[in-house]
Amino acid sequence: MMAAALTLDGLGVDFSGFKAVSGVSTVVEDGELRVLLGANGAGKTTLMDLVSGRTASTEGRVFLFDQEITNREEHIIARAGLGRKFQLPSIFKELTIRRNLEVASCPSRGVFANLGFGFPKSSRDRVDEVLELTGLTDLAEGIAANLSHGQTQWLELGLLIVQNPKVLLLDEPTAGMTAGETQKTAQIINGLKGRHTVIVVEHDMAFVREIAERITVLHLGQIIAEGNMAAIEMNEKVREAYLGSGGIH
Repeated sequence: MMAAALTLDGLGVDFSGFKAVSGVSTVVEDGELRVLLGANGAGKTTLMDLVSGRTASTEGRVFLFDQEITNREEHIIARAGLGRKFQLPSIFKELTIRRNLEVASCPSRGVFANLGFGFPKSSRDRVDEVLELTGLTDLAEGIAANLSHGQTQWLELGLLIVQNPKVLLLDEPTAGMTAGETQKTAQIINGLKGRHTVIVVEHDMAFVREIAERITVLHLGQIIAEGNMAAIEMNEKVREAYLGSGGIH
């Protein structure tokens, strides 16, 4: 039996009478790639805020493996093994791509360690592996400020992966990307399957088709369907919910 990496039990938040997320319960298995799908305003990002500690919930509980992380501080949740990538990247623009990854991967947060003293071979190997996975090996010695939008997003994803979180939350990872960049992002995320538990918040259906194993559909802050791509596309509730926004494409 597979272990549950992330368990949401009746999770919700009430903002002065407005239930942005209400009674959300789901279990994401260890190593699973889950897509959280919904139109704008469905509550996807708010739900990720509740899981990652950015917003305090007013109902329900969150478990990371067997550890309860409900309403803990963000840095404590991160230390427990939950990593999150936001839409806007935060990289060290003046450093090289490799240096960015080295700083992020440093097992010791001390200044000397970050300057390269005692940087273990295992960490160097991990950096090389992440450069390969994100397709940035040939650019490794270049300055991060010179990267394109898509490359910057891949570096940001790399900064998260190199820290080896147990669960990764990716918030609309293809926002603003070209079709080619979106396709490559799908390849990168597919490369994480099985090694990490990944939850992707998205509304680009073409992208979702490329990566989805299991999909959870949110509408007005509640789960209305869960299943594989075929089941979601056939689901009447999903079709009704999406009719107003032009249906699922």
